[in-house]
Amino acid sequence: MRKVNSTEVEELTWVSPKGTFEGAGRQISEALGREPRSTDALKRHPFDVEILRIPPGKVPYPYHSHSMQWEFYHVISGAGLVRHETGTTPIVAGDAFIFKPGEAHQLRNDGTEDLIVYVVADNPMGESSYFPDSDKWMVRSPESRVIRSDNINYFDGEE
Repeated sequence: MRKVNSTEVEELTWVSPKGTFEGAGRQISEALGREPRSTDALKRHPFDVEILRIPPGKVPYPYHSHSMQWEFYHVISGAGLVRHETGTTPIVAGDAFIFKPGEAHQLRNDGTEDLIVYVVADNPMGESSYFPDSDKWMVRSPESRVIRSDNINYFDGEE
């Protein structure tokens, strides 16, 4: 058995080049030994767990969908909005929601305190993502390539 205390897992932070996207996360699965780029199922793990922190007024990533991946979200604290294909839905502590493959989604913290979300995603091999706002794809096998027709930057067309 492997065990970690999530409060002791290093929080990784990110900010896009123009500051449009910002967030932080504790990669719990990786702390438990998950190797994201491995093609060995025992090293990849069947799911990925993250504790996502979104600062007030921020959006952590572009609006996107996944070809094969399911994502489950459980709001631990704070408030925000979820953008989805039919609009936006307010979220608060205690709310749980799921996106199946093909459903575009994005979180936004429109509150005054950090939005903390527990995220569980399955971990399919050969997954891809589509970004409707910038009409591009990211293909993972298990490494990532962001493409239209040529290899481009992840934030291209987003900010």
